[in-house]
Amino acid sequence: MAPAASLSRPAAVRPPWRAALVTMRPKQWIKNALVVAAAGAAGALTHDDVPVRVALACVAFCLLASGIYAINDVRDAPEDRLHPRKRYRPVAAGELDPRLATLLGAALLLSGLVLATLIRPLLGVVALSYVALTGGYTVALRRIAILDIAAIAGGFVLRAVAGGAAAPVALSRWFVLVVTAAAVLVAAGKRQAELRRTEETGAGGRRALARYSAARLRLIVAGSAAVALFAYSVWALALPDVDGIPWRPLTIVPFAACLLRYVALIRSGVGEAPEELILSDRWLAGAGITWLIMFALSVHAAG
Repeated sequence: MAPAASLSRPAAVRPPWRAALVTMRPKQWIKNALVVAAAGAAGALTHDDVPVRVALACVAFCLLASGIYAINDVRDAPEDRLHPRKRYRPVAAGELDPRLATLLGAALLLSGLVLATLIRPLLGVVALSYVALTGGYTVALRRIAILDIAAIAGGFVLRAVAGGAAAPVALSRWFVLVVTAAAVLVAAGKRQAELRRTEETGAGGRRALARYSAARLRLIVAGSAAVALFAYSVWALALPDVDGIPWRPLTIVPFAACLLRYVALIRSGVGEAPEELILSDRWLAGAGITWLIMFALSVHAAG
C-alpha cells in the first residue's frame, strides 16, 4: 500500500493554467459561504437586490482569499517543501513560477478589493481589513501562539461582518459570538492535528506549535465548542415561533450534531484541512445539510 504522502502527489506535472487554479484553492471558497449565511441569519436575503449584493460580496472574498493563498505560497515555498502534503502545492513543486504566482495574487487581491468597494464602500473597508489581518497572519501572527488562532478566527468573523455590510443589515451579537467560537474551534483543531502529526513523524512544524500542548488545545477545542453551542441556542431561542412552530430552535439539534461530530473528528487527528473534512465526512456533511435545510425553512417561514 502506498504511503499517505504519496497519495496526494499529482500523477503528472500540471500545466500552468491548472497550477494557477490549484494555487487559488477553490475548495477553500466554501468558507466564504459565511458571507451569505450572515445575511441569511438576519433574514435579509429576500429584500430587494440584497441577494445580488451578497453573492457579489461572496465572490469578492473568494478573490481576496485566493490572492492571499497565492502570495502566501510564494513566501512559504521553502517551508512547504518539507511538509508531507504542502510540498505538492504548485509553487513549492516548481510547477508555477513564483513571479507568476505573485502577479496572480496581486491581481486577485486588487480585483476583490475593487469589487467589494463597488458594492458598498463600507464593504471595501471590511475587505481591506480582511487583507490586512490575513497578511499580518502570513508575515508574523502565525508564529505567535494564541494570536495565530485569534487571527484565523478573526478572518471568519470579518466574513460574517462582510455579509452584514453587503446587505446591509445589523448582525446579532449572539450570532457573531457563534461565528467567533466556531472559528476558534476550527483553528484550534488545525493546530491539534498539526501537533499530533509532528509528534508522530518527528518532522518540524510551525514555530507556534512549540508553545502548545495537546492538553491546552483540547481545552480550547472543548471550550470553544461549548461557547458556540450556548451562543447559538440563546440566539435561536430568542426568535419568535412562526405559526406556532419553533423553526429556529429546531435547528439547534443539527447544529449540535455538527459540533459534536467535528470535535470527534478533531480528536482523531484529522482536523488539519477543515475544508476537506467538511466535504469528505458523510456524517458531518449530512448533519450540515440537515441544518442548512432547516435553517432555510426557518428563514422562509419568518419572511
